[in-house]
Amino acid sequence: MTSNFDSQPAAQTPQAAPRGKAQKKGKDNQQRPWYIEIPIIIGMTLVLVFVMQTFVGRIYVIPSQSMEPTLHGCSGCTGDRIFVDKITYDFSDPKPGDVVVFKGPDSWNERYVSQRSANPVIRGIQNAGAFLGFVAPDENDLVKRVIATGGQTVQCLEGDKGVTVDGKVINSSFILNPPAYPVDPRTGSEACGGEYFGPLTVPQGNIFVMGDNRTNSADSRYHMGDQFQGTIPDDYVIGKVQAIVLPPSRMGLVKSRDLYAQS
Repeated sequence: MTSNFDSQPAAQTPQAAPRGKAQKKGKDNQQRPWYIEIPIIIGMTLVLVFVMQTFVGRIYVIPSQSMEPTLHGCSGCTGDRIFVDKITYDFSDPKPGDVVVFKGPDSWNERYVSQRSANPVIRGIQNAGAFLGFVAPDENDLVKRVIATGGQTVQCLEGDKGVTVDGKVINSSFILNPPAYPVDPRTGSEACGGEYFGPLTVPQGNIFVMGDNRTNSADSRYHMGDQFQGTIPDDYVIGKVQAIVLPPSRMGLVKSRDLYAQS
């Protein structure tokens, strides 16, 4: 006599297929070994940093006093760390009153000393770090304020009450006052922030820049004999300074100034 159990289809036998799926799922959920996982995380982090530093913005250190009192810096001290936005000028042009970081043209680089090591191995590491954004690029990057843009005429001559753009004295309430250094009245004035200059009509696509510490800033005024007449081509502009991020006591936005407001 045939048993009732023998008459049941084979598919009814106990759950071999579900068990196999569970085993496979368990294997899929196993974590990768640490020696694979860690390099992946490091690689993804480096790619993210590279993208951020190249296309979005990066941190720069203020090395000098040329932008006092807006930005602090000096030889041997802890300078402000600033965030420089690289996106803004992809959609607009620098405007008078903006604080910008730019790559120095050749005539601005006479005193620039490379920070790279003479050791080829260390220099290679430094260059790799610069590529990823961890080390400053080996170029003379400078920070100044835009005073005039293409087509505007800038000057400060004897008798002028201050730096003028298109014949109007600009707002200079934000500059270092009193001046860091005395001005020789035979060649300049405190109102000009140093020696007389101009008039100069800024070429289209260029900007004329000055430091807020006007008696201690080798800016456009001191390079007016070069190929760009002391101005900076827009292509040399790296980005707009948006904020001081360190030290904590100095954290805050770096605002553009309205140069045509009343002083």
